[in-house]
Amino acid sequence: MRTITALFDTYDHAASAVRAIKDAGMASEDISLVANAFDTEPGSDANATEEDAAVGAGVGAVAGGGAGLLAGLGMLAIPGIGPVIAGGWLLATAVGALAGGAVGGAAGGLMGALANAGVPEEEAHVYGEGVRRGGTLVSVRADVSRAEAVEAILRNSAGVDIDGRRSDYLAEGWTGFDEESPEYSRDQIRDYRNTYGVVPPIV
Repeated sequence: MRTITALFDTYDHAASAVRAIKDAGMASEDISLVANAFDTEPGSDANATEEDAAVGAGVGAVAGGGAGLLAGLGMLAIPGIGPVIAGGWLLATAVGALAGGAVGGAAGGLMGALANAGVPEEEAHVYGEGVRRGGTLVSVRADVSRAEAVEAILRNSAGVDIDGRRSDYLAEGWTGFDEESPEYSRDQIRDYRNTYGVVPPIV
C-alpha cells in the first residue's frame, strides 16, 4: 500500500478530488480529509456581526453537505490548527477513532498521524502549515497498482504545488509546522488566500 497526499487551498477543490477518487473505484475507508473550518466557525464575540452569524450557520451546511463524501465527517480540534472538518483513516490514527460528530482534541496531532501514514517529515510540515492557513488535506491509501491513477487525479484537481508552497513559506522565515503556534484567524486566512488568488468560499 502507498499513501498519496495532496493539499488544496479550498474545501471545494478537495471535495471534488475526493469524489473523483471515489468515482474511480477507491473505497471511502481508504480516503481521508482534513479541512480548516475557519469559514464555518461562529465568532466568539458576544456582539457577533451579521457576517459572523452567517459564518456560524455554515457549520451545518458544510458538514451536512459532506456527509455523503466520507463517513464520520465531523468537527474536531487539532493542536496548532484549531477547528477542522475531518473524516477518514488519517484522523482515526490521530484521535483513536472518529465516531462522527464532535470529538475532543486530537491526541498526537496531525504530524503524528502523517508520520504514521509514512508521509515524509518535510512534506508533512508543509501539509500541516497549509491546513493551518485555511487549506484542506486529502490522503489516500492505495495499492501499488492503483497509486498512479490516484496521483493523476490529485494532480489534476487544483492541488497545491508543495515544493513551491514550501519555498514561499521559507521565504517568510517559516521553519516548520509548530503545534504550539496560535491558530490563524479568519482575517489572516483570507489574506493568505488572496495572496494566491483564491476566493474565500461564501457560506
